[in-house]
Amino acid sequence: MPRFKDYSYDQQLMLPITLSKQILPGTFEYTLHVLFSEKLDLSVFYDRFQNEETGAPAFDPAVLLKIILFAYSRGITSSRRIARFCDENIVCMALSADTHPHFTTIADFISSMDKECIDLFTKVLAICYSENLIGKEMFAIDGCKISSNCSKEWSGTKADLVRKVEKIRKSISFLVGKHQHEDLHGAKNKDLEKETAAIEKLSAKADKIESWLSEHNDRMGASGKAVKSNITDHCCPV
Repeated sequence: MPRFKDYSYDQQLMLPITLSKQILPGTFEYTLHVLFSEKLDLSVFYDRFQNEETGAPAFDPAVLLKIILFAYSRGITSSRRIARFCDENIVCMALSADTHPHFTTIADFISSMDKECIDLFTKVLAICYSENLIGKEMFAIDGCKISSNCSKEWSGTKADLVRKVEKIRKSISFLVGKHQHEDLHGAKNKDLEKETAAIEKLSAKADKIESWLSEHNDRMGASGKAVKSNITDHCCPV
């Protein structure tokens, strides 16, 4: 029996990490970071705070906006999962400056400031699309798809561009609504079902391939060399 080195996926690593180095220029997350920190006016969020002299310090709205929109881009639309994302994903951790907002903080923010969030998210996504920073896999959540063919789409009359921005607004409104719905009704069971289904699907595929390999040999072509076979129809070479 061969011997192998011990390993464990449950171990915790203490790695020296510079958070700013995780937000690389030219990426979607870098654009979020710069726009929310330096370019966009976030004063609309400040009136909700009354802690200038008393009370605990609050989370900077810029931080919450960054992590929420970044989480949306990764298919995450519940406050519990976004909070966990900040604990587990190094880029999200960097965007939050390792502040770890509680899921109730995120939920309260998105439920009370949803209109303001939608306005800002629309501006940010319009900029990101015009700079080709969003790939085709991002924001494809439950039918919410925004075209990433930026080079062709971001041209035309002012009316054309207004329509395109409105399309982004509708999509981000859908995501914010989905976020609020999952906070109210919970997504934990749904996530567990998805994970279980994915494991079962992979297991079934592995069993099918293993069974086919044990029952069939290579088919030989006219040249005497093996030809490719299709597992779904082994009688037909491909």
